[in-house]
Amino acid sequence: MKIEENILERARLWTGNNFDQETRKQVEHLIQNDPTELTESFYRDLEFGTGGLRGIMGVGTNRMNKYTVGMATQGLANYVKKMFPGETPKAAIAYDCRNNSEFFARTTAEIFSANGFQVYLFESLRPTPLLSFTIRHYGCHTGVIITASHNPKEYNGYKVYWNDGGQLVAPHDTNVIEEVQNITDVSAINFDKKPELITIIGEETDKAYIEKLSTLSLAPETIQKHKDLKIVFTPIHGASVKVVPDLLKAFGFEKVYNVPEQDIPRGDFPTVISPNPEEPEALTMAIAKAKEVDADLVMATDPDGDRVGIAVRDHNHEFVLLNGNQAASLIIFYLLTQWKAKGKLQGKEYIVKTIVTTELLREIADDFNTECFDVLTGFKFIADIIRRLEGDKTFIGGGEESYGYLIGDMVRDKDATISCAIIAETMAWARENGKTLYELLIDIYVKYGFYKEKLISITKKGKAGMEEINRMMDKFRNHPPAAIDGSKIVVIKDYELSMEKDLETATETLIELPKSNVIQFFLEDGSVITMRPSGTEPKIKFYFGVKEKLNQKEDYEAVAQTLDNKLNRLAESIQQV
Repeated sequence: MKIEENILERARLWTGNNFDQETRKQVEHLIQNDPTELTESFYRDLEFGTGGLRGIMGVGTNRMNKYTVGMATQGLANYVKKMFPGETPKAAIAYDCRNNSEFFARTTAEIFSANGFQVYLFESLRPTPLLSFTIRHYGCHTGVIITASHNPKEYNGYKVYWNDGGQLVAPHDTNVIEEVQNITDVSAINFDKKPELITIIGEETDKAYIEKLSTLSLAPETIQKHKDLKIVFTPIHGASVKVVPDLLKAFGFEKVYNVPEQDIPRGDFPTVISPNPEEPEALTMAIAKAKEVDADLVMATDPDGDRVGIAVRDHNHEFVLLNGNQAASLIIFYLLTQWKAKGKLQGKEYIVKTIVTTELLREIADDFNTECFDVLTGFKFIADIIRRLEGDKTFIGGGEESYGYLIGDMVRDKDATISCAIIAETMAWARENGKTLYELLIDIYVKYGFYKEKLISITKKGKAGMEEINRMMDKFRNHPPAAIDGSKIVVIKDYELSMEKDLETATETLIELPKSNVIQFFLEDGSVITMRPSGTEPKIKFYFGVKEKLNQKEDYEAVAQTLDNKLNRLAESIQQV
């Protein structure tokens, strides 16, 4: 394979004196021996997006390494200093279990210190929500966690937060990107670290986090009565290994079992195919442990501890996995029920969900006369709502279908730590009322309607694939069908055009959300179809939501099959439009 001259030229720059000896050696090896890897490593710059960096680790401009992390940190430091002139800037740094995470975190801390920042660096791995808490706890201007969430083991990432503890949103997201792009040479990175500006933090911060989250328990007396409820928890080799069990115990649960093999922090995730709690395989060992100890509940968090997957016993005492929409529905129903029982609903409370998350959450909120906000996909938008309404309204909880939830506003990102505790508390409350979590979920369906969802993701290869997806979106946008699966489309929401069209009344309403290339069809029978292409790869996601009346719990299986059939028909129909 012949190496393109421009790629070879980019690579040769990395053999110069601005780079350390090991980097130069590795690049020389690629030039001499591996043209394919050289091309992949240098054909472009690793993109600093609105959330930060994410990529395969290795040398090169298109890889996660000391220098790409350094350029990102220098650009971020430059922007923070511009935004807070005259102040001593502060930054909090955390990292998860992935290979090189500690090295990247220390590199980030040292560059911040070289730029005059007071830095708070965790002594060892910690979950993402704890980093969000830490930013606000220490009054930091920004924060970074080194994580690639549930990506394959070859990846790592660099996730950026602002002073409210939330991920970057407008205008800071694009402004930081611009500053990072201005760092065009590694000579612009200040590596002259100042160790005296770096404070190592650890258990004292964990303790503050656990103490704050403990105040969110709504039924300590119920937990005390059911403290023997058996829970199996696994961090899948990740950063929640200590904090989730600690919070469960602080809530009052006494029988928390672990999966010893998965308590060991490992960046290669040796016991699972993928460390993603959305994948059933990732919970296999935990479910086996639960059967061994006759547990009631299984919970598994992803490597950076912001998402949680759960398994519960069904009516046959077998474990079944709940999806993100089901878990979110249980959480929100429990929270609102308890807030109402305690007289805490005063009319200024609200929940938040993303536009692709089940409409059941809105049904529940409406029943409790509680406002429900819709936001674009991405938890940073939920955090932005909390920030904008702070002091005027009270955030109870929120979530998204991809297994991320938040209770209370002490953290400004999805938080598997408090989610695990509240899920366990919900189970204790259900038991107090003579039910299992599975039975409680079916009761919710009987009360509000049986909602079921399906996601399909279609990848089209290369440039031609991206163009095909663009044509698909153009057709949905400009030539939508009149009906799908025999049900009329009654409302179309186009988030790129910021317009909601009611086809029944021929009226249009402005959508007051940031522009995004997303289209939703609302059908006469209550079904919802959402089309959302990726902005970075030739992939398009279709989200389907359907509902039927569930008159009695005995009809659950039959109605579930009806909904599954309907979801499959919708998935077939939309691909033929």
